Amino acid sequence: MPPTPSMEDYIERIYALIEEKGYARVSDLAENLEVHPSSVTKMIQKLDKGKYVVYEKYRGFVLTPNGKKLGKRLVYRHELLEEFLKVIGVDQENIYHDVEGIEHHLSWNAIDRIGDLVQFFEEDENRIKSLREVQAKNEEQEQS
Repeated sequence: MPPTPSMEDYIERIYALIEEKGYARVSDLAENLEVHPSSVTKMIQKLDKGKYVVYEKYRGFVLTPNGKKLGKRLVYRHELLEEFLKVIGVDQENIYHDVEGIEHHLSWNAIDRIGDLVQFFEEDENRIKSLREVQAKNEEQEQS
């Protein structure tokens, strides 16, 4: 069964926590996702059924190879979208919220094309400079 957006959020956070700390616990996820521990336990059980984690009651959970692969890809998607929004000049205070709002609605093909675009801009700083000039010109026109 393909993961739901909510399942993806959990897998992404589990993967990131394991990368940061070497482990992830129900309490870590609850705090990180701002949900109750009982909600985390229910989701971990769903992820276990979906073969994304191995869950043992009272012992914890670990990502399966499939869960690790998906988690790595989801973290990449999130980081790429943050970088994309930075490159195109979105205000820093809006980036996290905007990424959370769009990340589940894009195909992996769209993500790959966004990656190409980020690479295109980052390979030559003059491209970003040109984009900033266009943006400044447009802002001037909006204010007139």
